[in-house]
Amino acid sequence: MIVGYDELVGTGISTRDAAVLTGLARSTQDRRTRARTHPGYPERAVPPANKLTDAEEQRLLDVLNSARFVDKPPKQVYAVLLAEGVYLCSISTMYRILTKNMQVVERRRQATHPPRAVPELQATGPHQVYTWDITKLAGPARGQYFDCYVMIDIYSRYIVGAHVHNTETAALAVDLMTEVFGVHGVPAVVHADRGTSMTSKSVAALLDDLEVTRSHSRPRVSNDNPYSEAWNKTLKYTPVFPQRFTSLYAARAFIAEFVEYYNHDHRHAGIGLHTPADVHYGLAAATARQRSAALAQARGHHPARFATGRDPKILDLPTTAWINEPPPQDNAA
Repeated sequence: MIVGYDELVGTGISTRDAAVLTGLARSTQDRRTRARTHPGYPERAVPPANKLTDAEEQRLLDVLNSARFVDKPPKQVYAVLLAEGVYLCSISTMYRILTKNMQVVERRRQATHPPRAVPELQATGPHQVYTWDITKLAGPARGQYFDCYVMIDIYSRYIVGAHVHNTETAALAVDLMTEVFGVHGVPAVVHADRGTSMTSKSVAALLDDLEVTRSHSRPRVSNDNPYSEAWNKTLKYTPVFPQRFTSLYAARAFIAEFVEYYNHDHRHAGIGLHTPADVHYGLAAATARQRSAALAQARGHHPARFATGRDPKILDLPTTAWINEPPPQDNAA
C-alpha cells in the first residue's frame, strides 16, 4: 500500500486524495517521508518481529468474516475464541487488520433526520416580514428568569413589540401579536424559531385566521433567525445592561427604555446608519439628503480628504432585507 501511495503522489495527486484512495493516514506517510531524508532516523528495513504474517492475516479475516462471527464485534470474537482455547491475535490487532481492509464501519441503525427546507424570506419595505423570539432575563435570584418577547420588522429593524413576563406561554405570545398587528398592521410573513410557543396551536390559529404565512427556522440553526439573535446580543452587550433584574417591574422598565432608544436613537449599520424609526416611517430619504448635502459641502472645502466623489457605502440604505438570501443564478447554465 505504501508503494501505491508514493506512486499516486508521484503522478501529481494530492497527499490528501492519495491517503483517501489507499486508506493510509496522511500524517503517517508524512512522517515516513521526513524520516527517509533525515540521517538520524533511517527508514525501518526489517518488519516488526511481532507482525502477523500474510497467511495469519488472511486466516484472521476468514474467521472474522465467517458466518459465525460476521455480525460480532472483535471484542466478542476475542472472548469466544479464548473460551475455546484459540488465540489469533489481540483485540487491537483485529481492529487494525479490519481497518486496513476497510471493514470497520458503524453497523447499527443510525438516527436520521428529514431534510428541512431553508427559509428564504425577502422584505422590500416595512410591514412585510416580522420575526420574533423570546430571550431570558436574569431575575433577582439564581435560577429565576423573566421572559422577554420581542418582535422585529426585518426591513427597518424596528421593534414593533416588546413584552416582559414571568413565564413563557403561547397565550402571552398571542397577546403580543394581537397588539402588534393592531398598531402596525398585519404582515405577510411572521418568522420564528421552533420553540414551544412559536409552534403552538394558538399562535398558528391566529396567524392562519389573519392569512399570515408562518415561517420557522430549521432545527438547531440559529442563523435562520438572524435579526432576533442580533438584537438579543445588542441588548445584552450594552454597557448599561444589568447583571440581574431586581423585579419584573424593573425588567419591564429597562426593556421599554432600551426599545425606545433602539428605535429612535440607535444608528443601525444594517440600514445605512439610519435609525429604525426613520426607515420604518419613511423618513430615511430626508435624512439621506441632509447627509449628502453635508458631505458635498465638506468635499468642496477639503477635496483632498475624500478619495471619491460619492457618499460612503455605509450610508446606503439596502433596498431589500433577506433571511437566507439564495445564491445568484448562473445565467450561462
